[in-house]
Amino acid sequence: MTLAGMCEAGRLHACLAVLMLIWGPSDARVPPDGIWISQSELLAIPDSGPAWEALYERASNPIGPVDLSDQDSAANVNVLAKALVYVRTGSESLRAEVREALLAVRGSEAGATALAVGRELVAYVIAADLIELQGDDRVAFEAWLRQLQRSDFSGRTLRSTHEDRPNNWGTHAGASRIAVAAYLGDEDELDRAAYVFRGWLGDEVGWRAFRFGERWWQPPGQRDFGVNPPGAERDGHSIDGVLPDDQRRGGEFRWPPPQENYVYEALQGALTQALLLERQGYAAWEWGDRALLRAYRWLHEQADYPVEGDDSWQPHLVNRAYMTDFPAPLPSRPGKGMGFTDWTHGPGGPEQ
Repeated sequence: MTLAGMCEAGRLHACLAVLMLIWGPSDARVPPDGIWISQSELLAIPDSGPAWEALYERASNPIGPVDLSDQDSAANVNVLAKALVYVRTGSESLRAEVREALLAVRGSEAGATALAVGRELVAYVIAADLIELQGDDRVAFEAWLRQLQRSDFSGRTLRSTHEDRPNNWGTHAGASRIAVAAYLGDEDELDRAAYVFRGWLGDEVGWRAFRFGERWWQPPGQRDFGVNPPGAERDGHSIDGVLPDDQRRGGEFRWPPPQENYVYEALQGALTQALLLERQGYAAWEWGDRALLRAYRWLHEQADYPVEGDDSWQPHLVNRAYMTDFPAPLPSRPGKGMGFTDWTHGPGGPEQ
């Protein structure tokens, strides 16, 4: 049976075994300390400037109620802010606040949707990694995360949402799924999630079982991907780099294209996946013919739609990954599950 046949037939483990020969063996990947960024990297970033000042102010304010079932809660990024500033300053009071939040968040997933958990969970996991949760606290936190890997949220799991929703639901679910797998050291889950993300970005050797909505923004006669392939056109216009299952929220194809914010919402989860996987040794920024770079180019060059609001942390990652100069607000605002990249990964942050 061919590789494509194995993958399409559902023989995932056989498929992944062959893919590891193509990508390189798992033990060839040498993940650094820190699933998002390490303590040593944070200690090397200057604690001055507008990005630091905005982060420090956020960390100085109350966290608010921790609640995985509230998809619009900012408590998760508030916890992340406190964890980042704890590492940089050594403030034990901030570490204590983060620890208390990590204890309190367990069980708050009752009644949640997969979208809410996907948006909220990733920041808590990264915060736990940053403060180096220890002892019984870590044991209990890991047990809870393993439970969440299997939990049903209004008919969906994080895994099923990542694997069938090619839009912002799936990208947020993927970000939290990968963060949990990285924190737990779950290599099988990481490999599978990477395979799904690679297919979403448009690689032929990657996951294919996504379920798309209206195909208004895909190139006619071509296979559907989460990000349209290089050279994709519709009615003579470039749709190379479009995220079609979120761009469709703006309606049927028309030109000039609508500036659809759901695309940036999906990119929040996608960019987070890419960096988490990069930290684990995967070349995720290169997959899909640099799909994430092409997505950003389309938004700027075709849709004339730079970031704003809680998406403003994104271009700092894109510019770092691709050595580009997309407009990157400073200071930025945190998003649904991630933020503060203007300080952690901006010009003064760690090298790629």
